[in-house]
Amino acid sequence: MRSAWLLPEHIADVLPAQAQRIEALRRCLLDRARSYGYELVIPPLLEHLDALLSGTGHELDLSTFKLVDQLSGQMLGLRADTTPQAARIDAHLLNRQGITRLCYCGPVLHTRPTGLAATREPLQFGAEIFGHEGLEADLEVAELALDCLRAARVPRLVIDLADARVLRGVLAGVPMDAEGLQDVARALSSKDAPALAALCSGLPAETRAALQSLLRLYGGVEVLAAARDLLPDRPLIRSALDQLGWLGGRLQAADASLRVAFDLSDMSGYAYYSGVRFGIFAAGCSDTLARGGRYDEVGAVFGRSRPAVGFSLDLKSLSEVTPPAAPVSAVLAPWGDDPALLAAVQALRTGGDVVVCTLPGSRAGSTEEAAAWRADRELVQHEGAWCVRPLKTLSTH
Repeated sequence: MRSAWLLPEHIADVLPAQAQRIEALRRCLLDRARSYGYELVIPPLLEHLDALLSGTGHELDLSTFKLVDQLSGQMLGLRADTTPQAARIDAHLLNRQGITRLCYCGPVLHTRPTGLAATREPLQFGAEIFGHEGLEADLEVAELALDCLRAARVPRLVIDLADARVLRGVLAGVPMDAEGLQDVARALSSKDAPALAALCSGLPAETRAALQSLLRLYGGVEVLAAARDLLPDRPLIRSALDQLGWLGGRLQAADASLRVAFDLSDMSGYAYYSGVRFGIFAAGCSDTLARGGRYDEVGAVFGRSRPAVGFSLDLKSLSEVTPPAAPVSAVLAPWGDDPALLAAVQALRTGGDVVVCTLPGSRAGSTEEAAAWRADRELVQHEGAWCVRPLKTLSTH
């Protein structure tokens, strides 16, 4: 029999120490987005299924929990990604003619984990720009993503740039169904040369050669020059390479310590992205900290297909790779109804201090709650006045 306190696989409680780190990151990143002009929205966790899956492809469908609404009998979904909801808000609730910048932070649910140690309940932070088709919007979103990770004190950042249009340009004029196209995209992303060769055995020789070349086109800015030599000279491919070069150059110029890489075989989210896409890592760490890019068709189902570009990240995962914050110390105070004591406690809290009151029945200076806050001072009465003094070493026994 399952124990009542056991949680489902890849679902976990967030305990105080990590919860405090996550909350500090949430506030920091939302403030950073606000400083760029992004407005906060809070979409619902539950929504009609067709709205949640608009323009997102098969992968998000498999990741979405589905249930029947007991009121209407319609299919609902628990969001696995907030971007479609932001697109709905932009299209219907705001309906602005100009540029709209939105940010959000809230839980999403996945039917399956994305990795062995991944949670199925990420806390997703993200930002989106709607209404601008220029590369300047792509640059702003990438800069904000990098700025957020710098604010979280993640060292030695690496950004990988790719573009869905490269594969579309290579396959231009080649008949291929949607399933076959997704299989090719997956083989490229996993750099599975034998699988790619088997999938492309019936394609024209030029196409097969170009697809195999994509597997080797990973590295620094030299990759773009090599791609011009190895890939077909087609307008869509030229445009994608030019834009990748411009974007990488601007990001590198803004931060000389940033490592900019290009991976032309990375087709993650191929059915979702319509242009430049990026992933951000910490050097020496294989897990992606943030993902983003352009997805201009995300609002089509809402009757308003506007240019859109954005990024998202998981605050739970981010909290595990950020340096620990300086410990917060607290003041230990006695419980009482003395007006002077209450005023002193209120003044300390108003000034930003954490004040832990020793409740009746517990021994002052030995409570576990005080130890959890690393109380290093105490509020005591001295010569008729309440004052703060250093606290002796706590005993939790």
